[in-house]
Amino acid sequence: MRAARLMSLVLLLQARGGMTAAELSEELEVSERTVHRDVLALSEAGIPVYADRGRGGGYRLLDGYRTRLTGLDRAQAQALFLSGVPEALREMGLGEVGAVARLKASAALPADARDAQADAAQRFHLDAPGWFARDRPPPESLLPLARAVWGDHPVTAAYRGARRTLEPYGLVLKAGVWYVAARSVIYRVERLSEVEVHADRCFTRDPGFDLAAFWNERAAEFARSLLKTRVTVRLSPEGLRALPVFADPAALDEALASAGEPDERGWVTLHLPVESPEVAYAQILRFGPEAEVLDPPSLRARVAEAAARLHGLYDRQV
Repeated sequence: MRAARLMSLVLLLQARGGMTAAELSEELEVSERTVHRDVLALSEAGIPVYADRGRGGGYRLLDGYRTRLTGLDRAQAQALFLSGVPEALREMGLGEVGAVARLKASAALPADARDAQADAAQRFHLDAPGWFARDRPPPESLLPLARAVWGDHPVTAAYRGARRTLEPYGLVLKAGVWYVAARSVIYRVERLSEVEVHADRCFTRDPGFDLAAFWNERAAEFARSLLKTRVTVRLSPEGLRALPVFADPAALDEALASAGEPDERGWVTLHLPVESPEVAYAQILRFGPEAEVLDPPSLRARVAEAAARLHGLYDRQV
């Protein structure tokens, strides 16, 4: 355990340039006294770590000292961090680079751990596209966009009949579909064409930009924007328990917040956000006898008619 902590300490100093004992203590979850002992042990082992005295001081590695992972270059290191999604790597043109990176990482492992990659591959596999998604090649614009993303190069592309210049911050693969985040805007990659990468210049990235947080926020906004219709329903206790299964996930919080007090039979009335009357009809039918539509009248009549037809089917003698 201490050996792993010592390695982590070296890698933290290498990545951040310098850290105080308090910062290292918090990051490594040990006391400052333990940090001082670990630094002394590293120095005795020949690792060139030293202390800066005075205000703003801390521990640093000697300039130019780097730990190396059997010669990984930048592209291979980037690919290594994405090696859990090999299909995405291949579509971005990084399949071969990723394979080399994994080989180099494997070579750096001790002999008794070099089968770890194959061992893990037999126990975990990521299949990102949803069921019944048609097998289709990646969009032609993905490769130039991927090059632009890695190099922080602006691009010019055709979108809805007009040429636009974009600063592509990152790529997102959602259920088999690629999207590009261009600062505050998200584009579906397949809708961009004639992509021209301006490799002779770079844009300045916002250091506070968080791709995962940005995507999650915009995806939630998009999901909520689709829910333009509200229907009023009564749900039995069983229907209320089934609500997270049958309703749109983006509608769940608003629906539960609108729920009134249960009646004497435990039924509650709530307002359910839905995408359209057609979607509402399909969702309500899934509840079966555990839901009653109160409003709008047109939807109530349609569900009642479906219930009558269903009753007719099962009321016949077989």
